[in-house]
Amino acid sequence: MQLQETIITALKALNANKARTFLTMLGVIIGVFAVVSLVSVGIGIESFITDRFNSLGSNLVIVAPGVVDFGDDPAKAFSKNKLDEKHIELIERYASDYVDAATPSIRLGKTAKYKTNAVKASVIGANYKSNKIINYTIEEGRMFNRADQKNNARVVIIGSEVKKELFPNTSSIGKQIKIDNTSFEIIGELEVAGAGDGDRIIMPYTTAKKEFEVKNFSSIATKAKSAEDVAKAMKAVEIALLRDLKEDDFTVLSQADILGSIQNILGILTTAIGAIAGISLLVGGIGIMNIMLVSVTERIKEIGLRKALGATPKDIAIQFLFESVFISVFGGSIGILLGWTASKIASQWISTSVPLYAVLMAFGFSAAVGMIFGTYPALNASKKDSIEALRYE
Repeated sequence: MQLQETIITALKALNANKARTFLTMLGVIIGVFAVVSLVSVGIGIESFITDRFNSLGSNLVIVAPGVVDFGDDPAKAFSKNKLDEKHIELIERYASDYVDAATPSIRLGKTAKYKTNAVKASVIGANYKSNKIINYTIEEGRMFNRADQKNNARVVIIGSEVKKELFPNTSSIGKQIKIDNTSFEIIGELEVAGAGDGDRIIMPYTTAKKEFEVKNFSSIATKAKSAEDVAKAMKAVEIALLRDLKEDDFTVLSQADILGSIQNILGILTTAIGAIAGISLLVGGIGIMNIMLVSVTERIKEIGLRKALGATPKDIAIQFLFESVFISVFGGSIGILLGWTASKIASQWISTSVPLYAVLMAFGFSAAVGMIFGTYPALNASKKDSIEALRYE
């Protein structure tokens, strides 16, 4: 039997049972969809996080409350939060050889309103030196100053997304917005920054503490004087803080530490979801093998007739193996298409892409599933005795 005839026969057999063929390939579809969409969204999340950290600036050294364990409950660290103004003073006094100014950070999720417009924003309390440490570029207006900070002034600087939602067609400078029913005057607008940075509303930390009844800082940010000084800066900050705090009261981290830990977590999640996708492909492969065994039983007379007409056991085996591979490859192709569609939908929120290696990997996995799980039914079909097969009822 020629290869072309074998392929045509296999396709006709699958076409004769459309519903069963589709149900058989469902496991492969789900598995491949999971692989493609997972890789795509994973790339997008990693890119988003990297851009977010890079947009903050370079050579940053972060002080977080408690002992930071990215695999633990973050609430445990914040329950031991003791960071306040005196720790800013300690850093600036005793670590000044390796770091520039230090700024506190108070982070709160709030809703900002202007007339009938409203937007969810990340409210950040910082000091007047923060734009020297973190990349806050003022596009219009000004940064708050020492006097604003000292007087607990209700002034804010808003990000591009906040500006877009609250003041789509006009300047926001001098306007009053409300956060928790308290009015704040907008004195500056931030330049359009990286992904996820436009939702910021920055105000003096003294104002944030007073208006929102916050006692301690969410973190403290400092900046090493050079990339070569980051390790020395971390050690100097640690020594400075140990003058007032215990070792388990705080953790000193670099940008690389934080980004590396997040990437490790993403790697674990990717592995876990990949395992789930693998199980789905395994289930799909077992389903293919099961259905092909049923198909062999249903088509015993066809097998006997083909052998009587000159088909060899190899021809029979190849035909059934092709059917298995076609089912898995078609299923894989549908899974790739669905994964690509999911990636396009997700790209509205994060930057996603479907790399060629993910497509080739998914296609290869689906073909391998068909070959591995189709081998036994194919061999089973090839071993049928032609005389007995023709007598089968």
